[in-house]
Amino acid sequence: MTLPLSTYGSAVLRKKSEPIAEITPELLELARNMLETMYKANGIGLAAPQVGKNIRLFVIDLSKEEEERNPIIFFNPEVQAEEGDNPLELDEEGCLSVPDIWAKISRPSRVRLTYTNEKGQSIEMREVSGKLARCIQHEIDHLNGVLFTDKMSMADKAVNVGKLKRMAKGKHSL
Repeated sequence: MTLPLSTYGSAVLRKKSEPIAEITPELLELARNMLETMYKANGIGLAAPQVGKNIRLFVIDLSKEEEERNPIIFFNPEVQAEEGDNPLELDEEGCLSVPDIWAKISRPSRVRLTYTNEKGQSIEMREVSGKLARCIQHEIDHLNGVLFTDKMSMADKAVNVGKLKRMAKGKHSL
């Protein structure tokens, strides 16, 4: 089942999400519905606040349409920048909750992540880089009430201010 997407201006996107005490069948169903919603919207990541739930859950699938799907479900994720030489990388990002806006965002190139998977197993990923590292950081931001628009350059904000104001006035779901 696809879920309605909360868009820029929705209060749910600005709240810090609560940890999940137990992975229940209902939460697994929510994660499956989030994946379906993400696929339908042609996204590569979706956090629970984007579907109106302030819980620490997000899903990612970086596979291309022609490939076999490879979804990952992250419960209670925590991320840290890797230590040592870890330059910031500037790359373009967009967001299903901020449609039709793209901007170059600076993020650490490598991260370390701990999370619980859908089987209740604790997972640690080290030296995560590339598109996966960027997507993880973007979705973690959602769980902390932060949008990629908060990290835009002043020039990108100036270019998009009209679109953002119109979106905020609408405070609607897609």
